[in-house]
Amino acid sequence: MIKNIINNFKRYSFLIKQLVSRDFKVKYKRSVLGILWSLLYPVLMMAVMALVFSQMFKFKVEGVNYLVYLMTGLVMFNYFSEATNIAMTSVVTNFSLMTKVYLPKYIFPLSKCLFTGINFLLTLIPLLFIILFTGSGETKCVINVYYLLLPYIFICLFLFSLGISFIISTVSVFFRDMFYIYGIITTIWNYFTPVFYDISMLTPGLQSLFKFNPLFMFIDSARQIILHATPPSVSMLISCGVVSIVTVIIGAAIFKHKQDKFIYYI
Repeated sequence: MIKNIINNFKRYSFLIKQLVSRDFKVKYKRSVLGILWSLLYPVLMMAVMALVFSQMFKFKVEGVNYLVYLMTGLVMFNYFSEATNIAMTSVVTNFSLMTKVYLPKYIFPLSKCLFTGINFLLTLIPLLFIILFTGSGETKCVINVYYLLLPYIFICLFLFSLGISFIISTVSVFFRDMFYIYGIITTIWNYFTPVFYDISMLTPGLQSLFKFNPLFMFIDSARQIILHATPPSVSMLISCGVVSIVTVIIGAAIFKHKQDKFIYYI
């Protein structure tokens, strides 16, 4: 199955590029700033959340730059949330295209995750500026050799998001209420992921439970590198890889098993 997906990816690479390009054109159509919103949006969101959580609720994380801490979690969680949300509707919204010509249907959620992935890479630019130009003394972040591990962590995040996208895009074909339920799920998931708070604030029992959250694994691994200039443990890196690969395999298997029935429900 994986070999077939890779072959189809090469065969339909042009179509994938066109779908991603179309998504960019639709998203930024008639927008004055256009693609610059990919840079401005995370900065504005960070500014609002930093004001709310650091000033109003007095959240802080001892010994680290809270802006970088918040921005790292925000950028990574937002990628997962946006990718899965738009991929969820990708099969339903491309029904007319599927009825005109044969296409591997998994291309649609894949193209959405790739499109959002490009936006994610753009948001790393303001994150880098915040890393370089904020903080002082012991909270000052420095670029270090362990940054070479970040692409691995980001790929794991992409694969995990793709696996979840396969699952929910399949479910949404047969159960349209998923369009509304998933928004609630991601909101709950956001609060169960230490994006704006430190996991040490929780009781030991809750900390152990929250560490099973795959998004915590990805975000915490990136924070170890960016905030503390130390590599994540080998076991954490292996866990990130295993979770992402298992999720994408399960998601692809579910999608492949149900895709022939899509035509009867869309």
